[in-house]
Amino acid sequence: MTAIRELTALDVVLERGTERLFELQHPDGWWKGELESNATMIAQHLFWHHVLGLRTRELDRKIANELLARRRDDGTWAIWFEGPGDLDTTIEAYVALKLCGVDPGPQSRSFIQRHGGVARARIFTKCFLALLGQWPWQRIPPVPIELILLPPEAPFSIYDFSCWARGTFVSLAGTMALRPVRPADVDLREIGARPGESRAAPRPGRRRREALGVAERWVRVRQEADGSWGGIQPPWVWSILMLAALGNSWEDQTLRRAVEGWDGFTIDEGDRLRPEACQSPVWDTALAVLALRAAGVPADDERLQAAGRWLLREEVRVRGDWAIRAPDLEPGGWAFEFENDRYPDVDDTAVVALALRELGIGDEAVRRGLDWTVGMQSAAGGWGAFDLNNSAMWLYRIPFCDFGKVTDEPTADVTAHALEVLGPEAGYETAVAAGIDWLLVEQERAGSWFGRWGVNYLYGTGAALPGLAACGIPPEHPAMRRATAWLDSVQQPSGAFGEDIRSYADADWRGRGAATASQTAWALLGYVAAGEAGRSSARRAADYLCRIQRADGDWDEQQFTGTGFPLDFMIRYHLYRLTFPLLALGRLRERLSA
Repeated sequence: MTAIRELTALDVVLERGTERLFELQHPDGWWKGELESNATMIAQHLFWHHVLGLRTRELDRKIANELLARRRDDGTWAIWFEGPGDLDTTIEAYVALKLCGVDPGPQSRSFIQRHGGVARARIFTKCFLALLGQWPWQRIPPVPIELILLPPEAPFSIYDFSCWARGTFVSLAGTMALRPVRPADVDLREIGARPGESRAAPRPGRRRREALGVAERWVRVRQEADGSWGGIQPPWVWSILMLAALGNSWEDQTLRRAVEGWDGFTIDEGDRLRPEACQSPVWDTALAVLALRAAGVPADDERLQAAGRWLLREEVRVRGDWAIRAPDLEPGGWAFEFENDRYPDVDDTAVVALALRELGIGDEAVRRGLDWTVGMQSAAGGWGAFDLNNSAMWLYRIPFCDFGKVTDEPTADVTAHALEVLGPEAGYETAVAAGIDWLLVEQERAGSWFGRWGVNYLYGTGAALPGLAACGIPPEHPAMRRATAWLDSVQQPSGAFGEDIRSYADADWRGRGAATASQTAWALLGYVAAGEAGRSSARRAADYLCRIQRADGDWDEQQFTGTGFPLDFMIRYHLYRLTFPLLALGRLRERLSA
């Protein structure tokens, strides 16, 4: 009788969650939740509009309202929900408010002053202030534009950087070489600004002129159809600024498309406005398909088939920068965004392939994606997200690399997702064996795995266990037992799981933090994959998710459980709170019903 009651409760929760997720589907078949980040994205939106002469009173008003709504009680701004005040984020928000004619208040000023002011800010922050005439360009460690002239096979080239850093550094270096300034009529000396001290860029010599020309061509050919670069904010904004600094006018099609493209990435709520740093439709759609299939929606449901057809149309069939290191590899796979042909990634490719397998469609596209995934395996056996063998850790000693991750080395979560799709497929045995070996070595002594793209050890463990299980690793394997024991050790009395972002720096926070729906779901996915669906801790996790579901079938979650750069750039995926609980509870029901 207990099992029957348990399944009945799961049935109700899954039905409500399914209805809610279908309500959020776009008529064209895809899903896209907001990808929320922090106040720097909002402030920088104002900065580049100022530099290009595009500011309006209405834009100022909406930006100011958004920033004020995100200000903490102590007058600071944080990188993530309930995170500590951050110097760079607070400086950029402070400057933006001053531009808008709003006094940020004494608490904000005091915080910035106590922490060293602009002089202690990161390079990105100083560069934006230099554009506004508030900090001297010559006092910022330069990113040499001449790097663009070094061939990929050189001991050092731009291709040693991750794709997101590479795209940003090229356009940032071009801007820094030109030193543009559009003075802002504000007094920021109280936070350590140094207005009017920028020296004009020295007259470029032949080599610098050549480098600027190569960089401009490099940037132009990499623009996406929606006007972006890679579908992400940093290279997009700095490419706009570099093209403008080179003297291109509004008639320049590349620059015009870039500026106009931001309309599709801007959330305008009337009184408040914020840009998204990126958008995740491919990722969200693939996860939604997997969740709905696990929840019992038939594969031939027309709504799921529409999602599958849309995913197939998003397949990347052109060579991007990844081909620099893998010139003989045929293109295939999927990117994260609506428009991103240059940078497909292993994570999206694996999850999309899993979704299409669930729908029974797209066999040729899936096979191309799997072949491409195997070709992107790093020499050590694991997978990074966008590049292979991108592990030059010495780059972090370069002065201008102070803003977060600049490498794309193999990680447990991406490797696990690759194994989850490759494991059941014939013909990939060698790659799978190497991936398993790598992943097992990466297991922490306590039993968890590090999570690069989600917070943190709960994400890594919730990915690793399904990946290993898909490759035939049995529940009695020591790695599986150690992982479930670790999950038991960090489960909260309520049955929930949560992990604070501080776990990226402080081991005491591993697996510990405010309870969230998505992180509880990751732990439950781990239990189910490890053959522990009937374990009391798994039932308690499921009971917690059922108990906190909203009446409309959704879950509440304000925490940032997604990761861009650990600690430096965190993400709140607005659909994680729905897709992952549905996926975990659906897989649990499958096991309990078997």
